Amino acid sequence: MKQTEVLLQPNPNARIEEFVYEKLDRKAPSRMNNPELLGQYMIDAGNEFGPGTAYGNALIKCGETQKRIGTADRELIQTSAINFLTPLRNFIEGDYKTITKERKLLQNKRLDLDAAKTRLKKAKVAEARAAQLNTSQPEENNIMIWAEEVTKSEQEVRITQSEFDRQAEITRLLLEGISSTHAHHLRCLNDFVEAQMTYYAQCYQYMLDLQKQLGSFPSTFLSNNNQSSTTPVQSVSTPSVLASASASLPSVSNSIVTSGVSELKSSSGSRKARVLYDYDAANSSELSLLADEVITVYSIPGMDSDWLMGERGNQKGKVPITYLELLN
Repeated sequence: MKQTEVLLQPNPNARIEEFVYEKLDRKAPSRMNNPELLGQYMIDAGNEFGPGTAYGNALIKCGETQKRIGTADRELIQTSAINFLTPLRNFIEGDYKTITKERKLLQNKRLDLDAAKTRLKKAKVAEARAAQLNTSQPEENNIMIWAEEVTKSEQEVRITQSEFDRQAEITRLLLEGISSTHAHHLRCLNDFVEAQMTYYAQCYQYMLDLQKQLGSFPSTFLSNNNQSSTTPVQSVSTPSVLASASASLPSVSNSIVTSGVSELKSSSGSRKARVLYDYDAANSSELSLLADEVITVYSIPGMDSDWLMGERGNQKGKVPITYLELLN
């Protein structure tokens, strides 16, 4: 339970604040979460650079996406708290404490019963010894004393046995309810998993939409200090290829995509590839691309691992792998 709280709210100060407001039965003040803060800073910076500039426009688009992720994060925390954390906390702070208390009482009743049985056993042994001795008047008095002690111990055993049986029944009934509690918590766990699945699916879709918007920018704006334009795009290459496989969550691993490119590079043949996004050639050695067109690609010795040679009719040039989907 504690680690789930850490997952949903990593900031320990925020968790303490929420705990205090909860104990005071007051609503905690609403604050922007980290993705929302980052999004706002990006939007402010983009407006300073100017929405009409490529970099400013890109910052604004990134900021808007970060704020959407922040909203999704807020929904995940709220849903998880209601459907998963609250039922678990109620059980731990309620029924579980009751069960623990009753089990401890049962343990004490068992110890009392064991002690009563031990005293009864000792009394019977002492009575038997007294009966074996001479039948003088003092000895007869001892026999009567031990007989009374046995009677008293037997009564004590009956009382402690009754109390133990009653407590055992109470504890048994409480423990039998654990199975239904497990079933309830299993449903809560499923709700938590579904909330996470929805959250990550939303985030994936938001970033996929953002990548498509950024991919439509001219490649000269994606380059940095005349370096290859593949550097800033490389970190999102996996979702680019996965997007063609599924409109929802990706089910194709990155190793499959990598193996397809590796096979093409290791062979002397060519493959058809569909273009995912528009791409403007940065120089004469590259080939400009249009989204959804199909071109022929192949590899030549010594070529950079992030590039392939592409052909469209009589035109040919280098094309970035991250903009392509290899076709069978």
